[in-house]
Amino acid sequence: MSLSGPSVSAGGRTARRAFDFGRTYVVKPKGKHQATIVWLHGLGDNGGSWSQILETLPLPNIKWICPTAPTRPIRLFGGFPSTAWFDVAELSEDGPDDVEGMDAAALHVANLLSTEPADVKLGVGGFSMGAATSLYSATCFISGKYGNGDPYPVNLSAVVGFSGWLPAAKFESRYHIYLESNLYFVCFCLISVSLSCIVAVSRSFSDRVASNEATSRAASLPVFLAHGTADDVVQFKFGEKSGQKLSSSGFNDVTFKSYRGLGHYTNPQQINDFCNWLTAKLNLEGK
Repeated sequence: MSLSGPSVSAGGRTARRAFDFGRTYVVKPKGKHQATIVWLHGLGDNGGSWSQILETLPLPNIKWICPTAPTRPIRLFGGFPSTAWFDVAELSEDGPDDVEGMDAAALHVANLLSTEPADVKLGVGGFSMGAATSLYSATCFISGKYGNGDPYPVNLSAVVGFSGWLPAAKFESRYHIYLESNLYFVCFCLISVSLSCIVAVSRSFSDRVASNEATSRAASLPVFLAHGTADDVVQFKFGEKSGQKLSSSGFNDVTFKSYRGLGHYTNPQQINDFCNWLTAKLNLEGK
């Protein structure tokens, strides 16, 4: 499937960069269909690997949709291609943030959810870069629009992030965070290699949740974050600070779970906590 995102041509006119998404894997519900969740893989992975895991979960009321990200050159890797939801440019505070790529990924998620039955609850989740994309989708839902200003069309009932980070959030203590400001924020993009980069972005996360309607959406949207304390790819402190940033920005239903000694992967306790949380938040019948 090919989607396009806006970009500016040399003549100053708006052009569109196409994003070709890979195969989408679907895990059908084994019981009554009550929820559909799009699950996003990490950098370099594909939807098939996570669909095999999700199929084994004791959540018979959920339909899982597991898309595969576009294969694109990653500037951080010197242009080497990889499946990725968005590009990462450089290990620098001044590196550009790929809002266009994140918008295209969030649009793809929304399109996948848009054809689901009206009585089915909708959600998005992911691992690592997939978790970052899921949280970005949450900010689009809260603000009611993508980063490019186009309206966001889907109502989300749950957002999940494993071993990820919140894009467009500033974590460095030397930067002051004011919810009412228009300061530039910085996000830590620590992707599925043992590298970290600080990417400057041109709008504040907090500005995206500033309106009354957005405040109401943020207050009622359940978010589940899980992170291992021994994660050497996306460091634990960045996942923890992502949860803190969400909570301080009006997200009143954020659950952050830490797992001692866990690296950049999942374990049975994390999966069990995740299943229990989804069952409770989505009021799943379990049959």
